Amino acid sequence: MTLTIYGVPKSRAIRTLWMANELKIPYTHVETGFGPDGCRNEAFLAINPKGQIPAIDDDGLVLSQSLAINLYFARRHGGPLAPADLSEEGQMLSWSFWSATEVEPPAMVTMYHTSMYAPADRKPELVQEALTKVAAPLATLEAHLASHGHLVGGRFTVADLNVVTCLFYLRFTPQALADFPHVRAYYEAALARPAARAAWALRGE
Repeated sequence: MTLTIYGVPKSRAIRTLWMANELKIPYTHVETGFGPDGCRNEAFLAINPKGQIPAIDDDGLVLSQSLAINLYFARRHGGPLAPADLSEEGQMLSWSFWSATEVEPPAMVTMYHTSMYAPADRKPELVQEALTKVAAPLATLEAHLASHGHLVGGRFTVADLNVVTCLFYLRFTPQALADFPHVRAYYEAALARPAARAAWALRGE
């Protein structure tokens, strides 16, 4: 088996790298950044015409979209992070899509307007609006974790990994989790996992 992961750790490729570390999959990491010198150059577009990172080439199968790649890894390699049956697979898909649509968009707004944009371009009112918007999904997650501990099957799975990497965009606004102790503990425990620490070390964090 030959697996190549394309992307840079300071991108959504961190999700793919973390998942590969969890599963102990041997891989080659090709650092591929953004723009014309990275994922938009001709050589990379020949591999992934979508021009997005992360992307993987797994024995000739090319996939993009980080959450989808992680779900594929889980099914391909099995183990405790993978669904045990069709019911668990449906739940893992549901939580992953939920995090991408309900948590990630407002969380990214908070990140851009507190850290990524130049100070003159930051809009605090958009941060407050995003924090208000993300509060409802965080309350949903808080209630589920309070009674279940994890998202699916009472154990850490690919669904947890995918959701935590969406919560990651709230790191510059820690007040977002202040009223959600179960979410905060869940998030911190996930990032303390050895495979997560190994992946985050690639970011220099």
